[in-house]
Amino acid sequence: MTQTQTFQIFNPILNFLLHNNMSITTNTELTKLEVGQIAPDFSAKVQEADGNVSEINLHKFLQEKSSKGQENKVLLIFYPGDDTPGCTKQLCGIRDVYEEYEELGVRVLGVNPADEKSHLKFIQKYNFPFGIIVDEDKTIREKYGAIKKFFVNLTTKRGVFLIGKNAEILFIHWGQQDNQKIIEMLKESNVS
Repeated sequence: MTQTQTFQIFNPILNFLLHNNMSITTNTELTKLEVGQIAPDFSAKVQEADGNVSEINLHKFLQEKSSKGQENKVLLIFYPGDDTPGCTKQLCGIRDVYEEYEELGVRVLGVNPADEKSHLKFIQKYNFPFGIIVDEDKTIREKYGAIKKFFVNLTTKRGVFLIGKNAEILFIHWGQQDNQKIIEMLKESNVS
């Protein structure tokens, strides 16, 4: 194959990628957080289960005490899309054990790039008792490395981060979380 033939084959592909604002990336460019590190701080809107929209600053929230006088903890649940089969299963699993998380002083928050309207519809359809963070500019998922390639597009990678006192990351799991494993870890270690 000559250089001209190679150019004729690959030029349309490169033009398509550039025209559609796509780039060729590797996972080495993503943030890789580990247990024990300080969780990246952020401020964001939260579509609450009661229909209201609130604001959260992660580190400020973690410095406050819960209503029961416990140290606050946050479980961030990254998921690709509202009302899709895998994401619905993931968040319904959390809904079904939500009271246990609440008793342990854990604020559960979904994280997804959809808007408030989409989140509210999803929350109401499945009766989620927790809020979902609006990450429309995708900065939170980038800070946490919750990005994966889906064909030629980047999407939110499914995973959970448990964050405790002093914004320390206590637990990370990519994929569908095992809620009982997280709850047992919280109970056994009395993590604060």
